[in-house]
Amino acid sequence: MDYIIVQAGGKGTRLGHLTRNKPKALAPVENLPMLFHLFRKYPDQRFIIIADYKKEAMREYLHCFAKVKYQIVDAQGTGTCSGIRQALELMPERKPFMLVWSDLILPQGLELPKEYQEGEPQRDYIGISQTFPCRWSYVNGEFREEKSKEHGVAGFFLFTEKAKLAGIPESGELVRWMQGRELLCQEMGLAGAKEFGILEEYEKLGREKCRPFNRIAVKGDRLVKEALDSQGRELAVRECRWYEKAARIAPGSIPRIYGTDPLEMEYIRGKNIYESQPGDRLETPDGKEKKEILGKLVDVLHKLHKSGQAQADSFSMKEAYYNKTVRRLERIRDLVPFAQEKRININGKSCRNVYFHKRELERKLEALVCDKFCFLHGDCTFSNIMLREDGSPVLIDPRGYFGFTQLYGDERYDWAKLYYSIVGNYDRFNLKEFRLDIGGDGIALEITSNGWEDMEGEFFRLTGAQPEEIKLLHAVIWLSLTTYAWQDYDSICGAFYNGLYYLEDLL
Repeated sequence: MDYIIVQAGGKGTRLGHLTRNKPKALAPVENLPMLFHLFRKYPDQRFIIIADYKKEAMREYLHCFAKVKYQIVDAQGTGTCSGIRQALELMPERKPFMLVWSDLILPQGLELPKEYQEGEPQRDYIGISQTFPCRWSYVNGEFREEKSKEHGVAGFFLFTEKAKLAGIPESGELVRWMQGRELLCQEMGLAGAKEFGILEEYEKLGREKCRPFNRIAVKGDRLVKEALDSQGRELAVRECRWYEKAARIAPGSIPRIYGTDPLEMEYIRGKNIYESQPGDRLETPDGKEKKEILGKLVDVLHKLHKSGQAQADSFSMKEAYYNKTVRRLERIRDLVPFAQEKRININGKSCRNVYFHKRELERKLEALVCDKFCFLHGDCTFSNIMLREDGSPVLIDPRGYFGFTQLYGDERYDWAKLYYSIVGNYDRFNLKEFRLDIGGDGIALEITSNGWEDMEGEFFRLTGAQPEEIKLLHAVIWLSLTTYAWQDYDSICGAFYNGLYYLEDLL
Protein backbone atom coordinates (compact mmCIF):
# COMPACT_ATOMS: atom_id res chain seq x y z
CA MET A 1 0.00 0.00 0.00
CA ASP A 2 1.61 3.23 -1.18
CA TYR A 3 -1.10 5.85 -0.75
CA ILE A 4 -2.65 7.50 2.29
CA ILE A 5 -5.44 10.07 2.04
CA VAL A 6 -5.70 12.24 5.16
CA GLN A 7 -8.94 14.07 5.83
CA ALA A 8 -7.52 17.22 7.41
CA GLY A 9 -10.40 19.55 6.57
CA GLY A 10 -12.85 21.12 8.96
CA LYS A 11 -12.40 24.08 11.30
CA GLY A 12 -11.69 22.02 14.41
CA THR A 13 -13.87 24.37 16.47
CA ARG A 14 -14.12 21.82 19.27
CA LEU A 15 -10.39 22.27 19.88
CA GLY A 16 -10.92 25.88 20.94
CA HIS A 17 -7.83 28.10 20.99
CA LEU A 18 -5.65 25.36 19.50
CA THR A 19 -7.15 25.96 16.05
CA ARG A 20 -7.43 29.73 16.23
CA ASN A 21 -4.42 30.17 13.95
CA LYS A 22 -3.85 26.74 12.41
CA PRO A 23 -5.71 23.64 11.17
CA LYS A 24 -6.30 20.90 13.72
CA ALA A 25 -3.91 18.57 11.90
CA LEU A 26 -1.05 20.82 13.09
CA ALA A 27 -2.06 20.82 16.76
CA PRO A 28 0.86 19.21 18.62
CA VAL A 29 0.38 15.92 20.45
CA GLU A 30 3.38 14.66 22.43
CA ASN A 31 5.61 17.30 20.84
CA LEU A 32 4.64 16.48 17.27
CA PRO A 33 1.83 17.83 15.06
CA MET A 34 -0.95 15.25 14.80
CA LEU A 35 -0.39 14.89 11.08
CA PHE A 36 3.31 14.18 11.62
CA HIS A 37 2.51 11.10 13.70
CA LEU A 38 1.26 9.57 10.45
CA PHE A 39 4.36 10.78 8.62
CA ARG A 40 6.57 9.16 11.25
CA LYS A 41 4.61 5.89 11.18
CA TYR A 42 4.53 5.62 7.37
CA PRO A 43 7.61 7.54 6.14
CA ASP A 44 7.74 5.87 2.72
CA GLN A 45 4.10 6.31 1.71
CA ARG A 46 2.62 9.00 -0.51
CA PHE A 47 0.25 11.32 1.32
CA ILE A 48 -2.67 13.19 -0.19
CA ILE A 49 -3.82 15.73 2.37
CA ILE A 50 -7.27 17.29 2.19
CA ALA A 51 -7.23 20.84 3.54
CA ASP A 52 -9.58 23.79 3.71
CA TYR A 53 -9.51 25.78 6.98
CA LYS A 54 -6.18 27.66 7.34
CA LYS A 55 -4.95 25.78 4.30
CA GLU A 56 -2.20 28.30 3.55
CA ALA A 57 -0.74 27.72 7.01
CA MET A 58 -0.85 23.99 6.21
CA ARG A 59 0.91 24.49 2.87
CA GLU A 60 3.71 26.63 4.24
CA TYR A 61 4.24 24.52 7.35
CA LEU A 62 4.56 21.29 5.35
CA HIS A 63 6.85 23.01 2.86
CA CYS A 64 9.15 23.96 5.76
CA PHE A 65 9.10 20.77 7.79
CA ALA A 66 7.55 17.74 6.05
CA LYS A 67 10.05 15.11 4.89
CA VAL A 68 7.62 12.78 3.14
CA LYS A 69 6.09 12.68 -0.33
CA TYR A 70 2.86 14.65 -0.19
CA GLN A 71 0.34 16.66 -2.12
CA ILE A 72 -2.35 18.98 -0.76
CA VAL A 73 -5.90 19.12 -2.06
CA ASP A 74 -7.96 22.26 -1.55
CA ALA A 75 -11.23 20.70 -0.49
CA GLN A 76 -14.46 21.57 -2.22
CA GLY A 77 -17.73 21.04 -0.39
CA THR A 78 -18.30 20.37 3.31
CA GLY A 79 -18.35 17.44 5.70
CA THR A 80 -16.11 14.41 5.83
CA CYS A 81 -16.78 13.69 2.15
CA SER A 82 -15.25 17.00 1.10
CA GLY A 83 -12.08 16.70 -0.94
CA ILE A 84 -12.09 12.92 -1.19
CA ARG A 85 -13.16 12.92 -4.84
CA GLN A 86 -10.34 15.36 -5.67
CA ALA A 87 -7.85 13.27 -3.69
CA LEU A 88 -8.82 10.12 -5.57
CA GLU A 89 -8.06 11.87 -8.87
CA LEU A 90 -4.41 12.04 -7.80
CA MET A 91 -4.20 8.27 -7.38
CA PRO A 92 -3.69 5.59 -10.06
CA GLU A 93 -6.32 2.93 -10.76
CA ARG A 94 -6.39 -0.38 -8.89
CA LYS A 95 -4.08 0.71 -6.08
CA PRO A 96 -4.93 0.05 -2.42
CA PHE A 97 -4.97 3.01 -0.08
CA MET A 98 -5.69 4.19 3.45
CA LEU A 99 -8.19 6.92 4.29
CA VAL A 100 -7.73 8.36 7.79
CA TRP A 101 -8.82 11.34 9.84
CA SER A 102 -6.02 13.72 10.83
CA ASP A 103 -6.99 13.82 14.52
CA LEU A 104 -6.60 10.06 14.94
CA ILE A 105 -3.29 8.95 16.49
CA LEU A 106 -2.77 5.30 15.62
CA PRO A 107 -1.30 2.84 18.14
CA GLN A 108 2.46 2.50 17.94
CA GLY A 109 2.33 -1.25 17.38
CA LEU A 110 -0.48 -1.22 14.81
CA GLU A 111 0.24 -3.39 11.77
CA LEU A 112 -1.76 -3.37 8.58
CA PRO A 113 -3.38 -6.62 7.44
CA LYS A 114 -0.86 -8.84 5.72
CA GLU A 115 -2.65 -8.55 2.38
CA TYR A 116 -2.13 -4.76 2.45
CA GLN A 117 1.50 -5.15 3.41
CA GLU A 118 2.06 -7.48 0.47
CA GLY A 119 0.15 -5.28 -1.98
CA GLU A 120 -2.56 -7.74 -3.01
CA PRO A 121 -5.58 -6.92 -0.81
CA GLN A 122 -8.90 -8.62 -1.41
CA ARG A 123 -11.03 -6.94 1.27
CA ASP A 124 -11.82 -3.44 2.51
CA TYR A 125 -11.29 -2.73 6.21
CA ILE A 126 -12.84 -0.35 8.71
CA GLY A 127 -11.08 0.68 11.92
CA ILE A 128 -12.99 0.01 15.13
CA SER A 129 -11.93 2.29 17.97
CA GLN A 130 -12.13 0.00 21.05
CA THR A 131 -10.64 2.91 23.02
CA PHE A 132 -12.89 5.95 22.69
CA PRO A 133 -16.60 6.42 21.86
CA CYS A 134 -17.62 7.22 18.29
CA ARG A 135 -20.90 8.62 16.96
CA TRP A 136 -21.24 5.81 14.41
CA SER A 137 -20.90 2.09 15.03
CA TYR A 138 -20.35 -0.89 12.73
CA VAL A 139 -22.06 -4.10 13.86
CA ASN A 140 -22.50 -7.32 11.86
CA GLY A 141 -21.61 -5.62 8.61
CA GLU A 142 -23.99 -2.69 9.12
CA PHE A 143 -23.37 0.99 9.81
CA ARG A 144 -25.52 2.35 12.62
CA GLU A 145 -25.83 5.90 13.84
CA GLU A 146 -25.38 4.74 17.42
CA LYS A 147 -22.68 5.90 19.81
CA SER A 148 -20.28 3.09 20.67
CA LYS A 149 -16.78 2.41 21.93
CA GLU A 150 -16.61 -1.34 21.36
CA HIS A 151 -17.92 -1.02 17.78
CA GLY A 152 -17.14 2.65 17.07
CA VAL A 153 -16.21 3.79 13.55
CA ALA A 154 -12.90 5.50 14.22
CA GLY A 155 -12.15 7.37 10.99
CA PHE A 156 -9.76 4.77 9.57
CA PHE A 157 -10.41 2.82 6.36
CA LEU A 158 -8.47 0.58 3.98
CA PHE A 159 -9.76 0.22 0.43
CA THR A 160 -8.55 -2.15 -2.26
CA GLU A 161 -8.92 0.52 -4.96
CA LYS A 162 -10.37 3.94 -5.52
CA ALA A 163 -13.27 2.54 -7.55
CA LYS A 164 -14.82 1.51 -4.23
CA LEU A 165 -15.55 5.20 -3.59
CA ALA A 166 -16.78 6.00 -7.12
CA GLY A 167 -19.61 8.47 -7.03
CA ILE A 168 -18.76 9.94 -3.64
CA PRO A 169 -20.42 13.37 -3.33
CA GLU A 170 -18.50 16.60 -2.80
CA SER A 171 -20.32 17.26 0.48
CA GLY A 172 -21.81 15.16 3.19
CA GLU A 173 -20.87 12.60 5.80
CA LEU A 174 -18.69 9.76 4.53
CA VAL A 175 -20.01 7.09 6.88
CA ARG A 176 -23.62 7.97 6.09
CA TRP A 177 -22.83 7.71 2.38
CA MET A 178 -21.14 4.35 2.93
CA GLN A 179 -24.23 3.21 4.82
CA GLY A 180 -26.39 4.10 1.84
CA ARG A 181 -24.07 2.24 -0.51
CA GLU A 182 -24.12 -0.80 1.79
CA LEU A 183 -20.34 -1.09 1.60
CA LEU A 184 -19.11 -4.21 3.39
CA CYS A 185 -15.85 -4.03 5.32
CA GLN A 186 -13.76 -6.29 7.48
CA GLU A 187 -13.42 -4.98 11.02
CA MET A 188 -9.94 -4.00 12.20
CA GLY A 189 -9.37 -3.29 15.89
CA LEU A 190 -7.59 -0.05 16.78
CA ALA A 191 -7.16 -0.65 20.51
CA GLY A 192 -4.84 2.01 21.88
CA ALA A 193 -5.71 4.60 19.24
CA LYS A 194 -6.39 8.12 20.47
CA GLU A 195 -8.65 10.76 19.03
CA PHE A 196 -8.11 14.45 19.74
CA GLY A 197 -11.14 16.05 18.17
CA ILE A 198 -12.20 17.91 21.32
CA LEU A 199 -10.30 20.18 23.70
CA GLU A 200 -11.14 18.10 26.78
CA GLU A 201 -9.34 15.04 25.37
CA TYR A 202 -6.39 17.14 24.28
CA GLU A 203 -5.96 18.71 27.71
CA LYS A 204 -5.70 15.28 29.32
CA LEU A 205 -2.27 15.00 27.71
CA GLY A 206 -0.73 17.27 30.30
CA ARG A 207 2.01 19.75 29.54
CA GLU A 208 4.82 18.89 27.17
CA LYS A 209 7.95 20.89 26.56
CA CYS A 210 9.13 21.59 23.06
CA ARG A 211 11.92 19.76 21.24
CA PRO A 212 11.79 16.06 22.16
CA PHE A 213 15.48 15.18 21.75
CA ASN A 214 15.61 12.62 24.53
CA ARG A 215 13.74 10.26 26.79
CA ILE A 216 14.02 10.64 30.56
CA ALA A 217 13.34 7.94 33.12
CA VAL A 218 13.62 8.07 36.90
CA LYS A 219 15.04 4.95 38.56
CA GLY A 220 15.07 5.33 42.31
CA ASP A 221 17.46 8.13 43.19
CA ARG A 222 18.85 8.30 39.66
CA LEU A 223 17.71 9.90 36.45
CA VAL A 224 18.59 8.31 33.10
CA LYS A 225 18.61 10.46 29.98
CA GLU A 226 18.65 8.68 26.62
CA ALA A 227 18.98 10.43 23.25
CA LEU A 228 16.20 9.74 20.72
CA ASP A 229 17.75 11.06 17.51
CA SER A 230 21.01 12.28 16.01
CA GLN A 231 20.49 15.78 17.37
CA GLY A 232 19.88 14.35 20.83
CA ARG A 233 23.04 12.23 20.61
CA GLU A 234 25.13 15.22 19.61
CA LEU A 235 23.72 17.24 22.49
CA ALA A 236 24.35 14.37 24.90
CA VAL A 237 28.08 14.29 24.06
CA ARG A 238 28.37 18.01 24.73
CA GLU A 239 26.32 17.74 27.91
CA CYS A 240 28.54 15.01 29.35
CA ARG A 241 31.67 16.98 28.54
CA TRP A 242 30.24 20.03 30.33
CA TYR A 243 29.28 18.04 33.45
CA GLU A 244 32.77 16.59 33.70
CA LYS A 245 34.32 20.07 33.83
CA ALA A 246 31.63 21.66 36.01
CA ALA A 247 31.96 18.88 38.58
CA ARG A 248 35.48 20.08 39.33
CA ILE A 249 34.41 23.73 39.69
CA ALA A 250 31.08 23.68 41.51
CA PRO A 251 30.31 20.06 42.48
CA GLY A 252 27.33 20.91 44.68
CA SER A 253 25.69 22.99 41.96
CA ILE A 254 25.25 20.18 39.44
CA PRO A 255 23.80 16.68 39.83
CA ARG A 256 26.18 13.86 40.71
CA ILE A 257 27.06 11.97 37.54
CA TYR A 258 27.14 8.14 37.64
CA GLY A 259 27.53 7.32 33.96
CA THR A 260 27.64 8.95 30.54
CA ASP A 261 26.39 6.32 28.06
CA PRO A 262 23.53 6.90 28.53
CA LEU A 263 23.76 9.86 30.85
CA GLU A 264 22.91 8.70 34.38
CA MET A 265 22.79 11.30 37.12
CA GLU A 266 21.46 12.16 40.54
CA TYR A 267 17.70 12.70 40.66
CA ILE A 268 17.25 16.08 42.34
CA ARG A 269 14.60 15.80 45.02
CA GLY A 270 13.64 19.42 45.02
CA LYS A 271 11.65 21.71 42.80
CA ASN A 272 12.04 23.84 39.75
CA ILE A 273 12.00 27.58 40.27
CA TYR A 274 8.65 27.91 38.49
CA GLU A 275 7.07 24.57 39.41
CA SER A 276 6.01 23.08 42.72
CA GLN A 277 6.60 19.53 43.88
CA PRO A 278 4.58 17.39 43.85
CA GLY A 279 1.81 19.85 42.89
CA ASP A 280 1.43 21.80 39.70
CA ARG A 281 2.91 25.17 40.44
CA LEU A 282 5.12 26.91 42.96
CA GLU A 283 3.33 29.63 44.87
CA THR A 284 5.29 32.69 43.88
CA PRO A 285 7.83 33.34 46.65
CA ASP A 286 7.94 36.78 48.23
CA GLY A 287 10.54 39.34 47.25
CA LYS A 288 13.00 38.29 49.95
CA GLU A 289 12.90 34.62 48.95
CA LYS A 290 13.31 35.47 45.28
CA LYS A 291 16.29 37.69 46.05
CA GLU A 292 17.93 34.87 47.99
CA ILE A 293 17.32 32.35 45.19
CA LEU A 294 18.52 34.77 42.51
CA GLY A 295 21.59 35.68 44.56
CA LYS A 296 22.62 32.03 44.97
CA LEU A 297 22.06 31.37 41.28
CA VAL A 298 24.09 34.36 40.12
CA ASP A 299 26.89 33.37 42.51
CA VAL A 300 27.06 29.89 40.96
CA LEU A 301 27.19 31.31 37.44
CA HIS A 302 29.85 33.84 38.45
CA LYS A 303 31.89 30.95 39.85
CA LEU A 304 31.66 29.06 36.55
CA HIS A 305 32.47 32.17 34.52
CA LYS A 306 35.55 32.94 36.59
CA SER A 307 36.87 29.38 36.59
CA GLY A 308 38.79 29.84 33.38
CA GLN A 309 39.03 31.88 30.24
CA ALA A 310 39.71 31.28 26.56
CA GLN A 311 40.53 33.47 23.63
CA ALA A 312 37.39 35.11 22.27
CA ASP A 313 36.38 33.97 18.79
CA SER A 314 34.70 36.59 16.60
CA PHE A 315 33.40 33.89 14.25
CA SER A 316 31.59 32.17 17.13
CA MET A 317 30.10 35.51 18.21
CA LYS A 318 28.80 36.08 14.70
CA GLU A 319 27.46 32.54 14.43
CA ALA A 320 25.74 32.43 17.82
CA TYR A 321 24.11 35.83 17.67
CA TYR A 322 23.48 36.70 14.03
CA ASN A 323 24.08 33.95 11.48
CA LYS A 324 22.13 31.24 13.31
CA THR A 325 19.23 33.60 13.92
CA VAL A 326 19.04 34.75 10.31
CA ARG A 327 19.18 31.17 9.00
CA ARG A 328 16.26 30.19 11.17
CA LEU A 329 14.27 33.28 10.27
CA GLU A 330 14.76 32.81 6.53
CA ARG A 331 13.34 29.31 6.77
CA ILE A 332 10.00 30.49 8.13
CA ARG A 333 9.57 33.78 6.26
CA ASP A 334 6.76 32.45 4.08
CA LEU A 335 5.15 30.63 7.00
CA VAL A 336 4.57 33.40 9.55
CA PRO A 337 1.64 35.75 8.86
CA PHE A 338 2.61 39.40 8.26
CA ALA A 339 6.26 38.45 7.70
CA GLN A 340 6.13 40.29 4.36
CA GLU A 341 5.02 43.54 6.02
CA LYS A 342 7.53 46.19 7.02
CA ARG A 343 5.74 46.83 10.31
CA ILE A 344 3.62 44.51 12.44
CA ASN A 345 1.22 45.58 15.18
CA ILE A 346 2.04 43.42 18.21
CA ASN A 347 0.13 43.92 21.45
CA GLY A 348 -0.75 47.42 20.36
CA LYS A 349 2.82 48.41 19.43
CA SER A 350 3.93 49.04 15.86
CA CYS A 351 7.10 46.97 15.48
CA ARG A 352 9.69 47.01 12.75
CA ASN A 353 10.01 43.71 10.94
CA VAL A 354 13.51 42.29 11.30
CA TYR A 355 13.45 40.95 7.73
CA PHE A 356 13.67 44.57 6.57
CA HIS A 357 16.20 45.61 9.21
CA LYS A 358 18.74 42.79 9.21
CA ARG A 359 21.71 45.07 8.65
CA GLU A 360 20.75 47.30 11.58
CA LEU A 361 20.53 44.20 13.78
CA GLU A 362 23.85 42.95 12.42
CA ARG A 363 25.58 46.22 13.28
CA LYS A 364 24.10 46.23 16.78
CA LEU A 365 25.37 42.71 17.42
CA GLU A 366 28.79 43.42 15.95
CA ALA A 367 29.13 46.23 18.51
CA LEU A 368 29.06 43.65 21.34
CA VAL A 369 32.82 43.50 21.85
CA CYS A 370 34.12 40.46 23.71
CA ASP A 371 37.76 40.15 24.77
CA LYS A 372 37.63 36.78 26.51
CA PHE A 373 35.36 33.76 26.50
CA CYS A 374 34.50 32.08 29.80
CA PHE A 375 33.09 28.73 30.86
CA LEU A 376 29.35 28.89 30.12
CA HIS A 377 26.25 26.93 30.97
CA GLY A 378 24.72 28.22 27.74
CA ASP A 379 21.05 27.61 28.52
CA CYS A 380 20.43 28.70 32.11
CA THR A 381 16.71 29.35 31.88
CA PHE A 382 14.49 28.47 34.84
CA SER A 383 13.60 25.26 32.98
CA ASN A 384 17.20 24.13 33.43
CA ILE A 385 17.61 25.06 37.08
CA MET A 386 16.42 22.93 39.98
CA LEU A 387 16.30 23.93 43.64
CA ARG A 388 17.32 21.49 46.33
CA GLU A 389 15.20 21.36 49.45
CA ASP A 390 17.53 23.89 51.12
CA GLY A 391 17.02 26.32 48.23
CA SER A 392 20.43 25.75 46.61
CA PRO A 393 20.32 25.96 42.81
CA VAL A 394 21.36 23.01 40.68
CA LEU A 395 22.19 23.56 37.00
CA ILE A 396 20.99 20.90 34.54
CA ASP A 397 20.77 20.50 30.76
CA PRO A 398 23.81 22.63 29.77
CA ARG A 399 24.23 23.62 26.16
CA GLY A 400 27.94 22.88 26.05
CA TYR A 401 28.91 25.14 23.15
CA PHE A 402 28.76 28.69 21.84
CA GLY A 403 28.91 29.24 18.10
CA PHE A 404 31.84 27.11 16.94
CA THR A 405 33.46 26.95 20.39
CA GLN A 406 33.03 24.11 22.87
CA LEU A 407 32.30 24.92 26.54
CA TYR A 408 33.46 28.55 26.40
CA GLY A 409 31.68 31.65 25.16
CA ASP A 410 30.41 35.15 25.84
CA GLU A 411 29.17 35.35 29.46
CA ARG A 412 26.41 37.76 28.37
CA TYR A 413 24.74 34.80 26.71
CA ASP A 414 24.19 33.16 30.11
CA TRP A 415 22.79 36.37 31.55
CA ALA A 416 20.49 36.84 28.57
CA LYS A 417 19.15 33.29 28.96
CA LEU A 418 18.42 33.93 32.64
CA TYR A 419 16.74 37.23 31.73
CA TYR A 420 14.70 35.21 29.18
CA SER A 421 12.99 33.52 32.15
CA ILE A 422 12.86 36.44 34.58
CA VAL A 423 11.33 38.97 32.19
CA GLY A 424 10.46 36.96 29.06
CA ASN A 425 8.61 34.12 30.83
CA TYR A 426 10.12 31.67 28.36
CA ASP A 427 9.42 28.63 30.53
CA ARG A 428 5.66 29.14 30.42
CA PHE A 429 5.86 29.72 26.68
CA ASN A 430 7.83 26.48 26.34
CA LEU A 431 5.01 24.67 28.15
CA LYS A 432 2.57 26.28 25.68
CA GLU A 433 1.00 28.35 28.41
CA PHE A 434 0.31 31.25 26.08
CA ARG A 435 -2.44 32.55 23.86
CA LEU A 436 -1.74 33.82 20.38
CA ASP A 437 -4.37 35.57 18.30
CA ILE A 438 -3.33 36.37 14.74
CA GLY A 439 -5.93 38.89 13.66
CA GLY A 440 -6.54 40.75 10.44
CA ASP A 441 -4.76 43.89 11.62
CA GLY A 442 -2.26 42.62 14.13
CA ILE A 443 -1.12 40.23 16.83
CA ALA A 444 -2.21 39.66 20.40
CA LEU A 445 0.20 37.52 22.44
CA GLU A 446 -0.18 36.78 26.13
CA ILE A 447 2.28 34.54 27.99
CA THR A 448 1.59 33.24 31.48
CA SER A 449 3.96 34.84 33.96
CA ASN A 450 6.72 33.05 35.87
CA GLY A 451 6.14 35.69 38.55
CA TRP A 452 9.69 37.06 38.52
CA GLU A 453 9.40 40.28 36.51
CA ASP A 454 9.82 42.31 39.71
CA MET A 455 13.37 40.95 39.99
CA GLU A 456 14.60 42.68 36.81
CA GLY A 457 16.37 45.46 38.70
CA GLU A 458 17.91 43.01 41.16
CA PHE A 459 19.08 40.85 38.26
CA PHE A 460 21.05 43.71 36.74
CA ARG A 461 22.43 44.74 40.13
CA LEU A 462 23.70 41.24 40.92
CA THR A 463 25.09 40.38 37.49
CA GLY A 464 26.59 43.76 36.64
CA ALA A 465 25.43 43.23 33.05
CA GLN A 466 24.57 46.17 30.82
CA PRO A 467 20.77 46.35 30.36
CA GLU A 468 20.79 47.39 26.71
CA GLU A 469 23.15 44.54 25.75
CA ILE A 470 21.14 41.89 27.60
CA LYS A 471 17.83 43.18 26.24
CA LEU A 472 19.23 43.04 22.69
CA LEU A 473 20.37 39.44 23.15
CA HIS A 474 17.04 38.60 24.77
CA ALA A 475 15.20 39.74 21.64
CA VAL A 476 17.59 37.77 19.44
CA ILE A 477 17.07 34.62 21.51
CA TRP A 478 13.31 34.86 20.94
CA LEU A 479 13.84 35.26 17.20
CA SER A 480 16.22 32.31 17.17
CA LEU A 481 13.66 30.14 18.96
CA THR A 482 11.37 30.17 15.90
CA THR A 483 12.64 27.15 13.95
CA TYR A 484 13.99 25.50 17.10
CA ALA A 485 10.38 25.20 18.32
CA TRP A 486 9.22 23.82 14.97
CA GLN A 487 6.83 21.21 16.43
CA ASP A 488 4.18 23.85 17.11
CA TYR A 489 3.03 26.40 14.56
CA ASP A 490 1.84 28.81 17.27
CA SER A 491 5.20 28.59 19.05
CA ILE A 492 7.04 29.48 15.83
CA CYS A 493 4.83 32.50 15.23
CA GLY A 494 4.71 33.54 18.88
CA ALA A 495 8.50 33.46 19.24
CA PHE A 496 8.88 35.59 16.10
CA TYR A 497 6.37 38.21 17.21
CA ASN A 498 7.76 38.34 20.74
CA GLY A 499 11.25 38.85 19.38
CA LEU A 500 10.07 41.77 17.26
CA TYR A 501 8.23 43.24 20.23
CA TYR A 502 11.36 43.29 22.37
CA LEU A 503 13.63 44.33 19.50
CA GLU A 504 11.58 47.38 18.57
CA ASP A 505 12.98 49.54 21.38
CA LEU A 506 16.58 48.52 20.68
CA LEU A 507 17.17 49.01 16.95
